[in-house]
Amino acid sequence: SALQKQWDIPFYLHKDESEVLDTYEETCRLFNVTAGEKPAVDFWIEDESLLTFGNLSFTPLFTPGHTPGGTTYIIEDHVFVGDTLFRGSVGRTDLPGGDWTTLEESLLKMMEKIAPEHVLHSGHGPDTTMDVERMENPFLFSLINRVN
Repeated sequence: SALQKQWDIPFYLHKDESEVLDTYEETCRLFNVTAGEKPAVDFWIEDESLLTFGNLSFTPLFTPGHTPGGTTYIIEDHVFVGDTLFRGSVGRTDLPGGDWTTLEESLLKMMEKIAPEHVLHSGHGPDTTMDVERMENPFLFSLINRVN
């Protein structure tokens, strides 16, 4: 909220992530972060809508599982996957709001919607591509084998 005011920038959030905002102080304590003023949502993110900031346009792809409102952002051939997918692994589902079955559905959606050669930037670790993850990630490999 302080950055929001200081820089006069809007705050975007997916509606399914509103529970995290509702429990803002509790969530901050869980992660040992000092809770400042809770931000107010200016815009609710819609799945696969086009968002534009200045000259930059990107598409949010709803990918819950790690969190209820997990969202991946596609900007040309770069994809910011947060903590949904990592090089050789996937996001945790043991924290509040996490759900393994929902994460698997999101991973299937990502494999369908994201081009194999696009660069995936996760919240932790090295970059990768969807093509590499389909071949080398044991979680995706297992998921592909179960649905085929």
